[in-house]
Amino acid sequence: MKNALAILIVSGILVFFGSGTAVLAQNSKPVYTLERTISLPGNGGYDYLYVDPVTRHLFVTHGSTVNVINLKSGKFIGSVTGLGEDHGVAIDNSLNRGFVSDSRQRALVAFNSQTLKTIKTIHLKGEDEDATILDPTSGKVFVFEGDSKQAEVVDPKTLKEVDIIPLGAKPEFAVSDGHGHIYNNLESSSQIAVIDVHSMKVVKKYSLGPCHGPSALALDNTHHRLFTGCRANKGLTVVNADNGDVIQTLPIGAGVDADRYDPETHLIFVSCFDGTTTIIKEESPDKYKVVQVLKTHMGARTMALDPQTHNIYLSSADFEKTNTGYHHRMVPDSYKVLVYKLNNN
Repeated sequence: MKNALAILIVSGILVFFGSGTAVLAQNSKPVYTLERTISLPGNGGYDYLYVDPVTRHLFVTHGSTVNVINLKSGKFIGSVTGLGEDHGVAIDNSLNRGFVSDSRQRALVAFNSQTLKTIKTIHLKGEDEDATILDPTSGKVFVFEGDSKQAEVVDPKTLKEVDIIPLGAKPEFAVSDGHGHIYNNLESSSQIAVIDVHSMKVVKKYSLGPCHGPSALALDNTHHRLFTGCRANKGLTVVNADNGDVIQTLPIGAGVDADRYDPETHLIFVSCFDGTTTIIKEESPDKYKVVQVLKTHMGARTMALDPQTHNIYLSSADFEKTNTGYHHRMVPDSYKVLVYKLNNN
């Protein structure tokens, strides 16, 4: 995900998406609207957001720190510091430990999820550490490494690497079904890899055509549906998790980097660098439609969902404007989290 900051979004693209979403906005009540903005300290790049549903804390990766927000109060409460370039976050509440991937140190950094103090820097063998998840079946932390085209597996108890899984292509985001499988986007081959956490091997690969350049990934675990956001063709592709069949592809914005699925409302959220989040309704496991293209903020490409309140959280900053549109250069001290709420219809 870290390379997404280099995207140049020109005004022509924004006009295209703006005109395409205007009809929807005029003809229906917005499903989501902006509730508030939370300013955060520091400068530098940014990547994943993670909501811990147990502690109700939001972890926001930002340069060399992880900012933490209390979702009950909506206030910034502290940071994990001393990192190089952080990306993915995973939390193991049974151990009161958090984990953040650090591509500059080529490491997974363990920290106390209550005090936010660093416990150990676990140096890994690969490069380009990015997406990071905790798999509940194996109880292990998986770190996906783009340049090395592999996943490294770390035991959260011993804080040691225990396995390496070759993927054969550059990985992006991953999700666990909690029943022995992890699904991982392979960006460079436009596939989804299915990892068996018992054997620690890739057991299947699903082709994603017409999806190209998959980045974001979410899962409807009840109906076994995967939702993969694809950059090259600007589409959200719905995939049968059992057999890899492509069910439907829907239009989204430019520069997708994250998506989330809410099992209670049956809504899918797809956030993009161009300042749009496409909201899609799952009418049935095989039928989907766009219900809103939410105008967010330039650069708001990553997001998290609070399953309790249904709020969505997107991080971004202000970007310098040029004669042709917006460049990726960030305005100092402008980093923030945007909070959007579900409207009562």
